[in-house]
Amino acid sequence: MTAIGAQGATRYSGARISRVEDARLLTGHGTYVDDISLPGMLHACFVRSPFARAAIRGVDAKEARSVHGVHHVFTATDLNPAVREQWHTSVGPQSPETPRPPLADHEARFVGDPVALVLAESRYIAEDAADLIEVDYQPLPAVIDYVTAEASEVFVHASHGSNLIGQMAGLPSSALQDDYDSAAHVVSETIYQQPYAAVPLEGRGLVVDYSRATDQLTIYSATQSPHEVRLFCSRLLGLPEHRIRVITRDVGGGFGQKIMVQRDEMCIMLAGAKVAVPLKWVEDRRENLLAAGKSRHEHADAKMAFDHEGSITAVQIDFVSDCGAYPTPWPVGTAAVVGALFPGPYRVPKASFTAKAVYTNTAGRSAYRGPWQFESLAREVLLDIAARRMGIDPVDLRRRNLLRHDELPYRNPNGMTYDRISPIETLEQALSILDYEGFRREQSEALEQGRYIGVGVSTYVEPSTPAFGFYSTEAATIRIEPSGRVNVYIAGGSTGNSIETTVVQLAADALGVRIEDVATIQGDTAITGFGAGAAGSRSGSMTAGAIEETASILRERIARIAAHKLEAAREDIELAESRATVRGTPSVGLSLAEVAAAAYFDPMSLPAEVPAGLEASARYTATSGIWVNATHVCTCEVDVTTGAVGILRYIVSEDCGPMINPNVVEGQIAGGTVQGIGGVLFEHLAYDDSGNPVATTFMDYLIPTAAEVPLIEYGHVETPSQGPGGFKGVGEGGAIGSPPAVVNAVADALSPFGVTITRLPLGPAQVLALLEGKDRQ
Repeated sequence: MTAIGAQGATRYSGARISRVEDARLLTGHGTYVDDISLPGMLHACFVRSPFARAAIRGVDAKEARSVHGVHHVFTATDLNPAVREQWHTSVGPQSPETPRPPLADHEARFVGDPVALVLAESRYIAEDAADLIEVDYQPLPAVIDYVTAEASEVFVHASHGSNLIGQMAGLPSSALQDDYDSAAHVVSETIYQQPYAAVPLEGRGLVVDYSRATDQLTIYSATQSPHEVRLFCSRLLGLPEHRIRVITRDVGGGFGQKIMVQRDEMCIMLAGAKVAVPLKWVEDRRENLLAAGKSRHEHADAKMAFDHEGSITAVQIDFVSDCGAYPTPWPVGTAAVVGALFPGPYRVPKASFTAKAVYTNTAGRSAYRGPWQFESLAREVLLDIAARRMGIDPVDLRRRNLLRHDELPYRNPNGMTYDRISPIETLEQALSILDYEGFRREQSEALEQGRYIGVGVSTYVEPSTPAFGFYSTEAATIRIEPSGRVNVYIAGGSTGNSIETTVVQLAADALGVRIEDVATIQGDTAITGFGAGAAGSRSGSMTAGAIEETASILRERIARIAAHKLEAAREDIELAESRATVRGTPSVGLSLAEVAAAAYFDPMSLPAEVPAGLEASARYTATSGIWVNATHVCTCEVDVTTGAVGILRYIVSEDCGPMINPNVVEGQIAGGTVQGIGGVLFEHLAYDDSGNPVATTFMDYLIPTAAEVPLIEYGHVETPSQGPGGFKGVGEGGAIGSPPAVVNAVADALSPFGVTITRLPLGPAQVLALLEGKDRQ
């Protein structure tokens, strides 16, 4: 029997507790990679290709090496032969990934491709020296347009023999032909999304400190997954894991871009092992936009069939993704998820999909907050187009097709089984917050006044807490110190997901202690159990499981010690407010400090079956993934003279199960939602026809600010998951649901003009082009 909390004891999960991180972060006392300064440290700067594709016929670094303060200049011949293995844990050693030379070897394959590495006593000296390096480039024909890449006779990687990285497919489209032929309505469109990027506040960065004396490597890394960095570095250098320590302190945003080691980081690891002095590289904003990876550049031919009542009878998506020259990691799996999830939270009897990933001579695709997001964009935009063509209100069309509770669990036609979701409930809650019927009346009145306002809706279901591979397990160590204070050790680090606050709340509840008595140590592979870190909306639910598994060991130990000391029955011991008391007589008890003192300082007084100390480690393993759903509703006004779009209201009804901390949940939703809004209205990682990026600073790459985003309104539906505490993931949903809601709002506002929106972004120029008749149906 486990110890239980006293009746009426404070429960911290579910409370709007201020983030424990905020005190240091808001006062400028956070510690990021660029804050690390070690004696004798050198600074790194890359020489990057100015060509989308070029043969490298020679590198002359003589003048750079003569600059005072320059210690080393490395080229591909210096670093690349030192590579032992390079593969990512999530995809395994047999994944059909393109080889990734740390430095461009013989051929540069995108603008920004690292060609040489300069190490100097300061970043300023390194940058000046890098400008002196002469690279003999022979420009070559490049593959820029991913739409035609598969048919091109020019190959991004000649050794691959094709620009098609790979493909997956479900049921063939021919199997649905009878359904289309007999359908009352068939709607199809080709929908395009532009490339954009994660643009975290802090770019990627490493400090690598190799000691020849101990043959140990310490890495300070801006990463979402410290243990993955350690594993990758171990393979890369052929150094045993126990000789590598990765430390992650504060991270200024990850969003998927910082989960896995990329080529620039490989170079720093290899160079750090060679020079045997501390080495720092922190990318600047231009490097981040050039080389850290892009996302979302994709299109699909999407198709839906409906019967006379507007019920969906079949859906189809043929999806193509631009993955650049060096995608990280293997992108075909993500492309397949787009196809598998395309039916969404709807009653869809039949589905077909194909999914392709192709190479181009542009920055490689990297993970970004809901990497499969296109499935929701394509489906929800196509639903609105279908509703207008059928003369049905878009909300009514969704109501006719969304899954109900009595239909769950529901296996979609592509084999994904949804359960414990609430799509119709989130839809109705979001519409109620808006007063949908009231808005429609307001819209009619506005139109009479020459104002064009619109409402857009999107409902989606997404997987969280992956239950496969190393993502499916997480460890926790809890140490109750002799003082009675509690330290919780967790693998992941502080990447902006408020995991510190989450851990403190979960541990306080699990142990029955005051929240002020709990602290957490995270992101240090030398002292935390192995874990996958922040990815796949897994941190909260997986950490909850790990803490509960570990806390249960300590609760039992505390209860037995207290029962022995108080001469009470074990089952009568209650734990609350950092005390162990006897049920019914709360004045009789021991503080946690008194229990700890006995455990550490007087072990001979403990019951025979209870070991000394109050420390434990345990591991939680998820046996199935967890589904999350939400509805986003956006209203906007379009200025048809300037093409400007202004968002009026934004509402999210989210079902992430019971909320550990509503402040954190809403913060995560807001962050993702703003990124999605930016991806529709502002952001575009554009390239010209020669493969030159034309948005490499915030003067050109626009991101939304507080002036462009309204106050986000929240509704919450709580359907517990099958996982620990009933919790679900919430990190990615905002970025998945917001783009289609914004697109649909703009399309609704412009519906009097008969336009159909199938291409992003929707900046003023694009809106005006629509109004001038382009893309009009």
